[in-house]
Order: sequence, then C-alpha cells, then structure tokens
Amino acid sequence: MANRTDAHSIRGTNSQYLIDKIIRSRIYDSRYWKEECFALTAELLVDKAMELKFLGGVFGGNIKPTPFLCLILKMLQIQPEKDIIVEFIRQEDFKYVRALGAVYLRLTGTSVECYKYLEPLYDDYRKLRRQNRLGAFEVVHMDEFIDELLNKVVVCDIILPRIQKRRILEGGNDLQARKSALDDLDDVKSMM
Repeated sequence: MANRTDAHSIRGTNSQYLIDKIIRSRIYDSRYWKEECFALTAELLVDKAMELKFLGGVFGGNIKPTPFLCLILKMLQIQPEKDIIVEFIRQEDFKYVRALGAVYLRLTGTSVECYKYLEPLYDDYRKLRRQNRLGAFEVVHMDEFIDELLNKVVVCDIILPRIQKRRILEGGNDLQARKSALDDLDDVKSMM
C-alpha cells in the first residue's frame, strides 16, 4: 500500500497512471525506488535530483528503470507545488534537475504552460547523458531534449499527453509569436 497516493487527479486520472502500468510496476519493484524514494518529500526530492548523473527511461533485458524515471514517478505521487517545478526548470547549476522539472511540467502542465516555461530552454546547449534501452550512454543536448518533449509522443519511455500545436495557440491569441534569434541577426546585417 506504500504506492497509494491521495494526490489530486491530473488529466482526469490518478497522476501515477500517466506512466504505463508495466513500467510503473517495474519502478515499484526496483531497488532505487525501495531504498531512495521511500518517504521522500518535496524538500528531500531536490537533494535526490541533484545527485542524478544521467537521464533515461528503462534499460536492459529485464526492463530496469533509471533513477531519473523513478524520481518522475515520485514527483507524480507527491505533486510538488507549481512554484517548485518552475524553480527546477529555472535551475542553472544542476542540469538534470532542470530536465526533471521539464519532464514533470510536460506531463502535468497545460499546453500554454509547456510552451511558456520550456521554450526558453532552447537556449541551453549543455550536454546530458542519456541511458538508452540497451543500457549504453549517449550524449544529447538540453535543447534537443526540450524539442523532444515538445514534439515527440514518447520521451524516457513515458507516453506524453497531447498538447496543442504552437501555431494553434498563437492563432487563438493564447501565445505570442515566437521571436527567433535569427531575426536579431538580420537586423544587425541590415545596419552594416
């Protein structure tokens, strides 16, 4: 019963159900979950997030979850305040804390919130280590990871909820048109 939660529903369902049942049960059975995530609060979660050395979903023949995926599920259980998630995303020093906050926001946030808080991260070019399904590590940049979150269906073996396309939100005046850094470059060239 330790995996039950009294958290509010997200998108009409128990927040933990945003992660598939098979992966969720693998997380519950994992050693990291039992030893590191038990009785974790929002304050202690920050410390665990700062210890992350890579991101990823599940790996290996017996489908082991990464610590990153375990912390995502724990965040879905305890549902930290939105202000805490925004601070995770604004985090400059710990890139995996930022990635953790970005994935959580993408799972739980509205379309407008996702674009508002995640698009500024396109300017973050730091390298991230990602463990793939075979257990090998690969390098991905933060801006690539954010692009995957906003445009792909599955990231870190989590099926992401649908969000509206940016052009639709711009058409409905919910979002302002995105200003490209290349526009500033054109202005500089015209002055020369």
